[in-house]
Amino acid sequence: MSNWYFGILAFDKREGYINVQNGPVLSLNVMAILPAISLVSVVLYLSGNALAAVPLYGQCGGANWTGETTCVSGATCSYSNEYYSQCVAGSATTTRATTTSRSSTSTSTRPTTTSTRASTTTTSAPTATIPPPAGITTVLPASAGYTALPTASIISGHFDGRMVKYDRKGSSGACQEQDETGEAEAVFILQSGASISNVIIGKDQAEGIHCRGPCNVTNVWWEDVCEDAITIKQTGSGDVTYINGGGAFNAEDKVVQHNGAGRVSISNFFASSFGKLYRACGNCDERYARHVTISNVCLRGGKEGVGINSNFGDTATLSNVKTDGKPSGSNVCCTYEGVASGSEPDKIGCGDGYDACSYTASSVGSC
Repeated sequence: MSNWYFGILAFDKREGYINVQNGPVLSLNVMAILPAISLVSVVLYLSGNALAAVPLYGQCGGANWTGETTCVSGATCSYSNEYYSQCVAGSATTTRATTTSRSSTSTSTRPTTTSTRASTTTTSAPTATIPPPAGITTVLPASAGYTALPTASIISGHFDGRMVKYDRKGSSGACQEQDETGEAEAVFILQSGASISNVIIGKDQAEGIHCRGPCNVTNVWWEDVCEDAITIKQTGSGDVTYINGGGAFNAEDKVVQHNGAGRVSISNFFASSFGKLYRACGNCDERYARHVTISNVCLRGGKEGVGINSNFGDTATLSNVKTDGKPSGSNVCCTYEGVASGSEPDKIGCGDGYDACSYTASSVGSC
């Protein structure tokens, strides 16, 4: 058995030995044991990282993200937008670099601006086929994550939010109650022909979605509508925007604001505690004939279903509409007298007795 003594260590670079001086002769061949030390280090490193892997549906990247970026086995870090990437099951169909920062002492290098009206975030999400909802859901789905966007996010192509919640908390796009706001304060801006699905829009936003042209909105939920949930700005008489599935809560005024031309189709939708489900603009600068088709919707705690301007040539076609009595069967469709910009339209009346309202009040069911 060897005897051990304290002494002065000296390293011989030529021979690769550590010698103990002023004590018994003891030599360790460092070069010989380095491979073993390296192997142990790698094993310990991999073990530590495996334990810290991001779980399924957890955040794994995004601007200024300082957490883990490696997903658990069987999951892939999938890009949602500049500010959020998420671990999802399987392999990603599209990969995209995500900016992350691991320094605990670093500060943001993003430029600061006093206005967000010219500042947007461009988001191009992976293309995916999203099955349309089969029916109406009346409960807000659980969110799979949360992202507060500093600026409006522009969508081109298709964006699948995978049930992550987005809003504009902490920015100029945060909720300003019923103050007039615009596109820059939206959470998402959809280019003409774009589509968005499986998203929850949080309560801290002034505007939810702005469609610059015809768009498809599938299974999108508004936790708490501030001014308007979605604004349609398409300009072609043949343009159609489809809103399929999803729902909206607590819209003091309107859920869907139709400022442009063409038609809006709303189906399999739920609205709770709202002013109007749909309103064709009655005092916009451009006077279009606006049309709405509504089928298979459940309305609770609302004042009116749709509001249209008969003198502008607006029409509403409704089928399979259900309510809890608010709105009533007659208030499911109301007509207004459209006016010039700067004035407020007057209500003409509500019910199936108006030619512009195509439905039967007695057929309105309950939900």
